Amino acid sequence: MGNLQVVYEVPKIYTGPNHYCPGCFHGIIHRVIAEILQEEGWDDISIGIAPVGCAVLAYDYIDIDWFEAPHGRACANATGIKWAWPDRLVFTYQGDGDAASIGFAETSYAAIRGVNITTIMVNNAVYGMTGGQMAPTTLVGMKTTTSPYGRDPKYAGYPLKMAEHIAQFEGTALSVRVSAFDPQHVLDMKKWIRKAFQYQMEGKGYTFIEVVSTCPTNWRMDPVKAAEFVKNEMIKVYPLGVYKDVGDEKKEG
Repeated sequence: MGNLQVVYEVPKIYTGPNHYCPGCFHGIIHRVIAEILQEEGWDDISIGIAPVGCAVLAYDYIDIDWFEAPHGRACANATGIKWAWPDRLVFTYQGDGDAASIGFAETSYAAIRGVNITTIMVNNAVYGMTGGQMAPTTLVGMKTTTSPYGRDPKYAGYPLKMAEHIAQFEGTALSVRVSAFDPQHVLDMKKWIRKAFQYQMEGKGYTFIEVVSTCPTNWRMDPVKAAEFVKNEMIKVYPLGVYKDVGDEKKEG
């Protein structure tokens, strides 16, 4: 017993346990954000922007300063805060319905303007909190409460790929798609969120992290099957990877 060593401790600023449905990735993402902020000593200078939806409750679990934005307006609020306090680490934590639907313009223009903030967008392909309606990210053929026969692209269009969309703008410093369906991918997610925050603190521009996630309740799946669905189906449509990294571009040049 005398040789035992502590290899992991829950971050002091992570105030779990949380209320999320079993198998939801929100709790994992919260913990990873809390780890990074505490490890880098950024917790005292960080301001999170909470939107509307399941993601809004992040302020209950990460003990930093928070600001709550109206639905879709997180990046607009974050822009004002960052311009007022440029030395702060400012990030939005949003669902896909918030960042890619009602907030599509606000998210896009944060990248277009190169605002020095970070967006973490959790893509679970549905509106989770309000009943599982079809979202911009819903897969073709996927059944939701508002597409009971499956998403038909003839009427509803095709899934919106935000990491690719954000990568096209000159003001974007980093655009990456990650997931958390197994330990290795959780570690990879942590690496890229840390890099996004580092780029922000270095003033490189807008950084965007898309996390392909689950919604076991609205998908009508148990936690294991939901994680398998992410691994086997979701990432076929939303391939994981780096879509823009100005650091790598500069090295190549």
